[in-house]
Amino acid sequence: VQLQASGGGLVQDGGSLTLSCAASGPPFSNYAMGWFRQAPGKEREFVAAISRAGTVKNYANFAKGRFTISRDNAKNTGSLQMNSLKSEDTAVYYCAARHTATGVVSSTSDSYNDWGQGTLVTVSS
Repeated sequence: VQLQASGGGLVQDGGSLTLSCAASGPPFSNYAMGWFRQAPGKEREFVAAISRAGTVKNYANFAKGRFTISRDNAKNTGSLQMNSLKSEDTAVYYCAARHTATGVVSSTSDSYNDWGQGTLVTVSS
């Protein structure tokens, strides 16, 4: 599946931003989806994941209570709503997909086969 992430930008500390991930190609409903991020000089890290049907969600500890992952299989899109943003959330955010026949979600980047190009989120303090 091909993925296109968008929605990044510059936001002030405490602000909100919603990232979108548009999928094309095979049926998106056959794929679990995840969001990862990579800050300058740091390794890529897990943010959130959602099962293919959207019934199971998993978040990194730093994302719990602030970020919400969702998807709309009818529109072949996924999103990441981010609230109460902090300067440490500044990073390039990537959406990723993994083909699966189950409702299992994964927080491991190696388990994802398809990646979007990334969208930059900058939080100014």
